[in-house]
Amino acid sequence: MSSSAVTTVDAGPRRVAKRVVVDAPASEIFALVVDPHRHAELDGSGTVRDVDVKGPHRLAVGDRFTVGMTQYGLPYKITSTATDVKDDTVVEWQHPMGHKWRWELAPVGDGAATEVTEIFDYGTAKIPLIITLFGYDRKNADGMASTLERLAARFA
Repeated sequence: MSSSAVTTVDAGPRRVAKRVVVDAPASEIFALVVDPHRHAELDGSGTVRDVDVKGPHRLAVGDRFTVGMTQYGLPYKITSTATDVKDDTVVEWQHPMGHKWRWELAPVGDGAATEVTEIFDYGTAKIPLIITLFGYDRKNADGMASTLERLAARFA
């Protein structure tokens, strides 16, 4: 029923969004996204590391979590805060610089497949101009496409 083709979604200004339909129920995908200890399993950008993860295994609004990252070969850590969590439908967290990462899950048909939308919202960033000047909007769009392709392939 589903297709692993990633599409671009118009989510408005200063928001980058990609979508894919995955052959898995929302609950299985939610279990991956809501657990920061498993984010490296999802990441298609190559920036999330599965070391040094601190925080709960199931996020709730207000929870803080720290994830080991790497960019340009340099390791670092980011502590983010969960800002929206709804069972099997939404997981969102905010980066210390203000931008947000959001996952929206919607059942397709009988619920055996799920429409998954990943959104990078930099309208809430402290300095959104930096994101566009350094091309992070485009870079994140590419990483999101790879992440969603990887997710779809995992359940294919």
